[in-house]
Amino acid sequence: MLGGFQDRRTKLWRIAAVFAATGALALSGCSSSSESSDPDAPTEAAPAEMVEAIANTVPEAIKSSGTLIIGVNIPYAPNEFKDPDGKIVGFDVDLMNAIAGTLGLTPEYREADFAKIIPSIQGGTFNVGMSSFTDSKEREEQVDFVTYFSAGTLWAQPAGGDVDPENACGKKVAVQATTVQETDELPARSQKCTDAGQPAIEIVPFDSQDAATNAVVLGQADAMSADSPVTLYAIKQTNGKLEQAGEVFDSAPYGWPVEKGSPLAQSLLQALEHLIETGKYQEIAANWGLEEGMIDKPVINGAVS
Repeated sequence: MLGGFQDRRTKLWRIAAVFAATGALALSGCSSSSESSDPDAPTEAAPAEMVEAIANTVPEAIKSSGTLIIGVNIPYAPNEFKDPDGKIVGFDVDLMNAIAGTLGLTPEYREADFAKIIPSIQGGTFNVGMSSFTDSKEREEQVDFVTYFSAGTLWAQPAGGDVDPENACGKKVAVQATTVQETDELPARSQKCTDAGQPAIEIVPFDSQDAATNAVVLGQADAMSADSPVTLYAIKQTNGKLEQAGEVFDSAPYGWPVEKGSPLAQSLLQALEHLIETGKYQEIAANWGLEEGMIDKPVINGAVS
């Protein structure tokens, strides 16, 4: 999937106004004045029509409310972030809007800390999470996932840096807190360092991906690790201040978390299967330049590790 990802990312770069509005680029001196009206930015996808047979599978409490309550952590461009007008946009958003439309529901996005989304689903506050969650076996112990995309991990470093993800002992690496990079990838790499008698990797977590990116831009960290679409987007938007370190690795599925055992998982699965069959899924992915991450067959709980 990821070998050709970089060749198809052109459309991702055309949303420069969003990153220019963040602290990362504000501090690095970038400007959005000439890019906020970019005519090549991805346009909002057309609404999806309700499919009655699929809509009838929605749990009655959700169906009767007419609303799908979605927990989301922002920003994590290009998947979910706010445009210059403050509207929540992105690949994940377009796809979830189409899912909700297929189910005959109105999507209601509620912002939350990334770490609080799954507990809020377990507690019934949110019906589903939509925040580029990697479907992992550990998370599957808490919630069920419906897979919808495939992404890997990719590091970035300051331009001209010499960071090697395979030999990063003693380096400071920025991440967004509670992502798989903080909980799984970097601890495992650091353990290999200490087992070999080398200094540990200093894992530097931040509440948002923007803050993690900003730390690298400002020289407060040697590198950052994030999902491949996010890292590639950050590299482009920092206008040469960051560059790729190493290659994409550990491809794994993104999934929408729902309450454990909830029939909503099957509803989401069927809605996504419908969008794949009709070509709507491909249309949305292509609009964001993310065709290489598309999947052919969504599943419930498809963790690879």
